Amino acid sequence: MSISTTDPTGISIEKRMRRHAQFDRLLRLVIPVLTLLSAVAMWEFLVWYHEVPHYLIPAPSRIAATLITDWWSLMGSMWFTVKLTLMSLALAIIGGVALGTVFAMSRVVEISLFPFAVILQVTPVVAIAPLILIYVPNTFYALLICAWIMAFFPILSSTAIGLRSADHNLRDMFTMYRASPWQRLRYLLIPSALPYFMAALKIAGGLALIGAVVAEFVAGTAGQNTGLASRILESSFRSEIPRMFAALFLVSVLGIIIFLITSWLSKAVLGHWHESEIKRER
Repeated sequence: MSISTTDPTGISIEKRMRRHAQFDRLLRLVIPVLTLLSAVAMWEFLVWYHEVPHYLIPAPSRIAATLITDWWSLMGSMWFTVKLTLMSLALAIIGGVALGTVFAMSRVVEISLFPFAVILQVTPVVAIAPLILIYVPNTFYALLICAWIMAFFPILSSTAIGLRSADHNLRDMFTMYRASPWQRLRYLLIPSALPYFMAALKIAGGLALIGAVVAEFVAGTAGQNTGLASRILESSFRSEIPRMFAALFLVSVLGIIIFLITSWLSKAVLGHWHESEIKRER
């Protein structure tokens, strides 16, 4: 007895599933874009209809005009924020993965050092940033430390949990076949930890940006070589509200870009073998 591979309309089931997947991907793109455009149009209309002054709430058109007129200044600040965010995220990945691996390999080291990692995580950055600014003479490095603290703990905890989550039966099998520590790490522990690490990377990317912005707010830095947070502070002091909204818009865009890149990385790393990403393609 053979199983039919076509539906009553004569279209193959595989082709129908492929069309459904393409339609689903289109909806994921179109619906958010239409929703955002509708919200922006409503914002523009309400500001125009109620004649709201631009120094209270500027219209999207005025924010766009400010982006054009102050483009080079805002781009310089955005590059500073991007550089600070990426450097802090890179340091968080290196330090978090290294320390998380040590935690997973040695219970004694984990018990000894984990409380310090928790203290760094639960202490608000705004509380310790003034101390960091006092003890670190270079302002950029002080901001980098603040942003690093925000992004570090998710990488550390997720890496340690992922490395310890390998199936115990597989651990016993590797022990039975006398696998070397490198083979155990390469073929068992790293694949087990990757889903946890990629999930943490999405969180850490946003936290690195938040840490960079918050640190700059606390530092109260000003001048040419400063980030978007300084542009927001400067604009609020000068009552240049459209410019403040323009800088805030760029911060939001930067956060969205970081999320999209980390999501793409997660799909590229896990999409061919892990259920969390394979199911999305169906």
